[in-house]
Amino acid sequence: MKKNLYLLVFLILVLLCNNRAFAGSDNDLRTLFTNNKSSIYAINIRTFNAQDTNGNEIIDEDEISGNFINAISRLDEIKDLGINTLHVLPITPIGRLKALGTAGSVYSAADFWSINPQLVDKSSKLNDIEQARRFIDECHKRNIRVIIDLPSCGAYDLFLTHPELFIKDSRQCSIVPTDWTDVRLLNVGSNNKLNQDVLNAHKRFVDMVLNIGADGIRADVATIKPYTFWQELIKYTRSKAPEFMFLAEASDSWREPPSLYAVFTPYNKLLQAGFDGYYGSFFNLKDWNAEQFMEHIKFNQKLLNSYKEPKSVILSFSTHDEVSPVVLHGENFSIMIAWLNATLPFNAYCVDGFPSGDSYLYQWANSKAEKSETDDYSYFVHRGKIDLFNFSRRPGGNNERILDNFKKAADFRFNNLDLITKGEFIPLKTDNDKIFAYERYSNKRSIIVIGNLDFKNSQNKITVKVPRVKKKYDFEVLAGNENVKAGNKKIFTDMEPGEIKVLEILKIRKEI
Repeated sequence: MKKNLYLLVFLILVLLCNNRAFAGSDNDLRTLFTNNKSSIYAINIRTFNAQDTNGNEIIDEDEISGNFINAISRLDEIKDLGINTLHVLPITPIGRLKALGTAGSVYSAADFWSINPQLVDKSSKLNDIEQARRFIDECHKRNIRVIIDLPSCGAYDLFLTHPELFIKDSRQCSIVPTDWTDVRLLNVGSNNKLNQDVLNAHKRFVDMVLNIGADGIRADVATIKPYTFWQELIKYTRSKAPEFMFLAEASDSWREPPSLYAVFTPYNKLLQAGFDGYYGSFFNLKDWNAEQFMEHIKFNQKLLNSYKEPKSVILSFSTHDEVSPVVLHGENFSIMIAWLNATLPFNAYCVDGFPSGDSYLYQWANSKAEKSETDDYSYFVHRGKIDLFNFSRRPGGNNERILDNFKKAADFRFNNLDLITKGEFIPLKTDNDKIFAYERYSNKRSIIVIGNLDFKNSQNKITVKVPRVKKKYDFEVLAGNENVKAGNKKIFTDMEPGEIKVLEILKIRKEI
């Protein structure tokens, strides 16, 4: 009798473990994200822990590229950076025909239902699914959630084997959307009549990512699929895993599809369809003045509060589609982004290599290659952007000042999460259109953030109106120079090019 009881308990535990692996029963990412408590770090497994032993920035034949198994050894480092969510760029197989780069773009999907063999450790006894699952299990052990990227288009290779999945022109040729020359446009159908073959291919993708234990999906260029497509796919997924999170790559500044043949579903309709969040337009900070930046923050607060179900947005200042901040505007811009991620009431986000100031300027960029896994024999890259096309070095720079500020900002956010996610966000008036300022306030604690969006020139004798400040108040300077003085309902300061100041208001100094 006792043996039978032990056997029954054992079988129940096995069933629970298997259910967790497939259906994500322990997943809390959706709640975490919609409460603005995610700190997301985007990685390309192929480069994440690549072993470039000779230092030539490319992974040669006798070196090891990034894979699911060697990625595990970097997870403690990621956790120490304050990251609680990984956005893993696509893990699907890559097209080799009409390709870009010697390894092919990770967004050129040769199918939607299996694992990219480039990401598999060939020396391991585990198969591809088991290796991906082990990586995610190791993330979960460290309280790190995992989002898997869903490519928006298919590779030319997939068109040749499954032409029923693609739009064709009058000559029955596949469609190249805009300048994405290595992919072809899927035939998703319309809101009234979906292409079930494409929908089923995406359901197979969902089954695969649930099977490896992932917690969410980031949908690449989600705007080029119909509202009802996403409704169906999200409903299908949530029936298996209610806390599974969906993030749309979409922006309020996107107005049209990348092809005349593509549908276009705007950001607000994607949120209505069931997405938990989107990108916003924060990547435009590099070109904004102070008013535009503050208006976009207020726009998102109003937008996200207009839905019955909780929604949120990522702070998309640094993504794989953006040029490195240090290339755009120098190290101060990276430091500004780190502290904005830490103090704004949305989800923090950055791409691999950002914390240490990688420029993503590769010495061999766009030169000829002797060997290739694709039909492209050039090291194709986008200047200043993380490499998605070749077997290249792991991302990372050597800027200690950026790294120090990134760690300080991440620690501040972690230790003040209630203030950042629940505290009041109060825009502050300044006397300079290059200078933005805001206050975060909760429980008699006040944090003041001031930033200079002029990345070439200092701005001096700045006045920021802060109703809560009195002349006898003092500050703790958490970031930036300490040249700050308090007046009655005002702060006076000078700002270096691209500088950000983060101040905590301290108690009134005692009269001596």
